[in-house]
Amino acid sequence: MKNIILIGFMGVGKGSVAREVIKHSDYIAIDTDDLIESMENKKVKEIFEEDGEAYFRKLELNVARWLESSVKNTLISTGGGFYKQKSLKKIGTVVLLDSPFDAIIKRIKTHPNAARKIKKRPLLNDLEKAKELYKERRPEYLALADIVIDVTKKSALECSKELLKKVKKYA
Repeated sequence: MKNIILIGFMGVGKGSVAREVIKHSDYIAIDTDDLIESMENKKVKEIFEEDGEAYFRKLELNVARWLESSVKNTLISTGGGFYKQKSLKKIGTVVLLDSPFDAIIKRIKTHPNAARKIKKRPLLNDLEKAKELYKERRPEYLALADIVIDVTKKSALECSKELLKKVKKYA
């Protein structure tokens, strides 16, 4: 078993799918944003507001270096911009959770904790800007992905089962 790295736009369901994967496999899971929040003792939103995006991206680089050198047999959920780490392919198999932008926004807005979900994603404060970011990132996500899972209209459980089946074939 090697690492599985979940990439995809913010709010696509990386955390939800990760929780289902660990229920149905021998993987353990970590989240890059959670690691950064622990390192800094601040929420991602606070890091962006107080220290800026460039500083946050440096923290992501530190996490990527640690993952590459120290983490094995792990499912790694990443923040929306983590895919830009040059060592991504060395860390593990890259799995894109993919969905159209409008479906992602609908998913977030209809979630029981919608207000919290939106609040914790500072880049979603301006939906037009977020949509432009999505359009910029999606081709890059697709180019990097070893495996693509379309999460639109699927439960986290359905996505996790598909992911595990595809990862097994890919390995």
